[in-house]
Amino acid sequence: MDFALLTLGDTGWGDELLRGLVTTVALAVLSYLLGIVLGLIGAFGKLSGRRGIRLLAEGYTTVVRGIPTLVLVFIIFFGLEAAIGSALDAFGYTGQVFLDAFTMGVIAIGLLSGAYSTEAIRGALVAIPAGQIEAARAFGMPPRLIFRRITLPLLLRIALPSLGNVWQLTLKDTSLISVMGLTDLMRQAFVAGNSTREPFTFFLAAALLYLVVSAVTNRLFDVAERRFSRGVRRA
Repeated sequence: MDFALLTLGDTGWGDELLRGLVTTVALAVLSYLLGIVLGLIGAFGKLSGRRGIRLLAEGYTTVVRGIPTLVLVFIIFFGLEAAIGSALDAFGYTGQVFLDAFTMGVIAIGLLSGAYSTEAIRGALVAIPAGQIEAARAFGMPPRLIFRRITLPLLLRIALPSLGNVWQLTLKDTSLISVMGLTDLMRQAFVAGNSTREPFTFFLAAALLYLVVSAVTNRLFDVAERRFSRGVRRA
């Protein structure tokens, strides 16, 4: 192993790896946020009183979780632009549709993150004591106030551990977007390894950088869990 290859500046690949890390973190964060939005929609859809909405939400989680992540990435990469173009053709738009690798990566990983977030949020919603909601209604709280003061804080407290696991899954799955040509951390490590014929050095460096991001974000989730669990009596 030649650690000099990891230095910053013209003689090393440290700059490229750090730029790739920034792209990876940005991709993971945006995908995770998209997943949270989809998870909320999917969770409320699964708990909806309308059978059609429940079937749509169930179909989304079943299909996305049942397809290997790499296959889902390829479907988005090769099919999304064509699907959008066909939809726009129906409205008379004949221009070319182009989506960059980063956008397609956010969509692909966001769909996967959303499927797992749906189950985490649905489980948390089911676990909220019904008596607290009924008490809020008895006090005359409107639905929006009940959601903001009762449902949302309890939802976050219950769902955060599972959503933390979803974040880890999302972060790791971003490595697959390198197959789209995105210059993320994995892509930079692959290029550097091929250029220097030291793949082990760069993939080990990439693994350590992923581990650092994972450890830091785990700490942030731990802090958030304690924040939303204040005042809760533990057995």
